[in-house]
Amino acid sequence: MEAFQYQALDATGRMVSGVLQADTPRQARNQLRALGLLPSAVDQVHARERARQVWARGISAAELSLVTRQMATLLDSGLTMEQSLNALIEEAAEPMTREVLTGVKTEVTAGLSLANALGAYEKSFPDFYRALVHGGEESGALPTVLQHLADYLDARQSLKQKTGLALLYPILVTIVAIMIVTGLLVYVVPQVVQVFQQSRQSLPLLTRALIALSDLLRETGPWLLLALGGGFAAAHVALRRDATRRHWHGLLLRLPGLGPLIRGINTSRFASTLAILVGGGVPLLSALASGSRVMTNMVLRDAVERAIERVREGAGLARALGETRAFPPLLIHLVASGEVSGKLEQMLQRAAQLETQALERRLTVLLTLLEPVMILVMGGIVLLIVLAILLPIIEINQLVH
Repeated sequence: MEAFQYQALDATGRMVSGVLQADTPRQARNQLRALGLLPSAVDQVHARERARQVWARGISAAELSLVTRQMATLLDSGLTMEQSLNALIEEAAEPMTREVLTGVKTEVTAGLSLANALGAYEKSFPDFYRALVHGGEESGALPTVLQHLADYLDARQSLKQKTGLALLYPILVTIVAIMIVTGLLVYVVPQVVQVFQQSRQSLPLLTRALIALSDLLRETGPWLLLALGGGFAAAHVALRRDATRRHWHGLLLRLPGLGPLIRGINTSRFASTLAILVGGGVPLLSALASGSRVMTNMVLRDAVERAIERVREGAGLARALGETRAFPPLLIHLVASGEVSGKLEQMLQRAAQLETQALERRLTVLLTLLEPVMILVMGGIVLLIVLAILLPIIEINQLVH
């Protein structure tokens, strides 16, 4: 069956569009008429063309987790890949999800593996997702891998939601404080200090500095915003180069506070991936290669690549990872214990859980400290503005008396 993109009028005369599956355009039109729709355009669309159309959108994280779990259940029940995809397309509640799954099914029907078919929709299925699916297909344990992958996606989404909710208040406070301070400097301060300037008295240093800053923002504000946007654009272009991005990632790992968070996130993701693949019967070298692709930090990814070479030479996994000096000692010790006891999968899962727990604690401490620090900083800025305005008033009163 092929995929067709259609536009049709419903019973109320409203134009609707979507994607359906049929063998021929005539069959597609008949399906639309059976649904009470009057087709105006029915065109066959190849999956790669649809991929470009939905490139910037993709399916949501919640939908991805649900689809992954449903596919694991369907494949485990004995359905073929095509039958499972058909069921998922019928059950999908979101039009975007149906469209993506229809494109994936078209690629699979054409003879591609599921991992390669997902590659047409990189926005919906990230690198680590396709790497795990590829490992599951190679090992023949795709349902098990998908089930573990769904659990991992749920845990990651839960952590992201907790972090997002925790960061919401500091972000709002920062935005409001910046708007207030900018408003004071651009609109309020010039009107207040104009009185002092007309009196021709000698102004305190703090007041003169505040007036200079206010003048700078009023005269060059648009240019400063333009320069800031240009700087971000230039940084984005520069970070596309591997050497620049590698240097930047190394700098981030060395930052106090942020570095351990980045290392913890990547270590947890790496350990979870290895646990899923090793448990699914994927050879260790292939599992390590897939694990390196799920890491977002290039320095840590390079460390895994070096560990792969050492394992290929005959070294143990714990020793190979330890020699890189890039991973927390907890991971190294648990991997060594897993190699000795023959329970590598369980130890990797334990390492991922402990790293996730440590990551949540670090985030809690960081956010707990961030709120009072932000309040103190913003309060200090407002205090300086108030002092800069009050000091000339105090001096005038002293002169009068």
